[in-house]
Amino acid sequence: MAAENATTLLISLVALGAIVWGYIRGRAFGKLGILAWLQSVLLMAPWLLFFGLFSLGIYLNVVAVLLLFVLATVAYIYIGRQMRALGQNELIRERLERMLETSEAEKAAEGEPTAQRSDGAEGQSTSEDAAKASDSSQASRMMNPIPAEDLAAIKGIFGIDTFFATETIPYQEGAIFKGNLRGEPVATLERLEKRLSEGLGDRYRVYLITGPEERPVVIVLPTRTEPKPASKGQWILAVALAVATLITCLERAGLQYGFDIFSEPQRWSETLLMGLSLMSILVAHEAGHWFMARRHSVRLGPSFLLPAWQLGSFGGLTRIESVLPNRSVLFDVAFAGPAAGGLLAFVFLLLGLGLSPQFGSLALPAEILQGSLLVGTLARTFLGATLQEATVQIHPFVIVGWLGLVITALNVLPAGQLDGGRMIQAIYGRKMAGRTTFISLVLLAIFALANPVALYWAVLVLFLQRQPERPSQNELTEPDDTRAALCLLLLFLTLVVLVPLSPALAGRLGIGLENAPTLF
Repeated sequence: MAAENATTLLISLVALGAIVWGYIRGRAFGKLGILAWLQSVLLMAPWLLFFGLFSLGIYLNVVAVLLLFVLATVAYIYIGRQMRALGQNELIRERLERMLETSEAEKAAEGEPTAQRSDGAEGQSTSEDAAKASDSSQASRMMNPIPAEDLAAIKGIFGIDTFFATETIPYQEGAIFKGNLRGEPVATLERLEKRLSEGLGDRYRVYLITGPEERPVVIVLPTRTEPKPASKGQWILAVALAVATLITCLERAGLQYGFDIFSEPQRWSETLLMGLSLMSILVAHEAGHWFMARRHSVRLGPSFLLPAWQLGSFGGLTRIESVLPNRSVLFDVAFAGPAAGGLLAFVFLLLGLGLSPQFGSLALPAEILQGSLLVGTLARTFLGATLQEATVQIHPFVIVGWLGLVITALNVLPAGQLDGGRMIQAIYGRKMAGRTTFISLVLLAIFALANPVALYWAVLVLFLQRQPERPSQNELTEPDDTRAALCLLLLFLTLVVLVPLSPALAGRLGIGLENAPTLF
């Protein structure tokens, strides 16, 4: 008990220290910094209140927990709007300063640089300028992969009303244009796209992103470098993997009932309820991606389901084959999958817990329910004192929902091209996505010491999904605060699904004995 109290006190002190540190750091940025600090407090407050009361033996029911998060989300969005309005004023002031700083350069580029020269000097200078221009043109043809006539047409799309280009740098098969953004990102991109299409058709695509110097740059790339549609062989592979995943889902169900479907195939009918229910969660996940992609006119490749006997499946890998217009579309497509699959899994879990007292057909050690904070606390609410017995009778839907939530949570980890990685990239940018990918892989490597599922998933992410998603055309416009709140909420739910109950908290809840076996 003393060690538990010390741990609780240490966690509370760390959280309090983080809040105080955030306030001190935010105060240096004025009102905008204080509002950002308040947002971080709102995100932490429901967690701290829930787990703080939990450690004291005060258990909030599901309604109270949802109310906490709804109130925190509403307040988060309200403060985000205040920040956006304040930040807009700061952005206008910054742009005015940049306009004043670059006005002289623009005048020189558009004015009369030789007006004060004498005739002789002008002739000599003109000859020198022509020679330099010839050398520069030859060097440009050698370095820039874009043909000279196309490059000239591309440069013609810029102007003082959109983007004032000051420097051209070869990049892959296209070019980067540095300069000054002269309008709003959305309107600027629309004008640049229209002018580019009028001059060169659909041969090139324009991107508006943040450069290494944290200033807007324009990138123009040929459309031939864009992702190609999946081949017939890839679609056949996707179908084969779907069949294999259905088999492993049935295998997972058989193992739950205590037999191997490959050794006793005549009992296959006993696995249908759990196996098909679990498969329906995977289908709902992928259908969520496809529905949102179609809504935004985004083309997706086939969904490659990943069979795994431990969970039934690791989820699926779905490639985005279109160039996305902005980061909000990336978030929507990435979020829709785990939202649909996770919601269905949660419904299965609640339905199974509700049916367990009358129709429980699986006898499991009660300690297994210590394997998840979310599942354990919900089981305590529905099943009550029965969890103090050595075994508990549960409905198969409890296992289906739990497995579905774990599969969803693994795909929401903020790494690479996983759904969670795409959401982090959409909300916080590519640099933050790279950092969270590294942290996620390190944590998976650590957890792999205790659970082989983490090892298998870490290997798959490392070799197949660690790279960030391709940039959207408009990387400057950030998604709204509602999407940011949904992202953080989904990451929190991932945490409470994957993190187990501590023995002390499980004891207070009355869930099983101290040494808990694992479900997977």
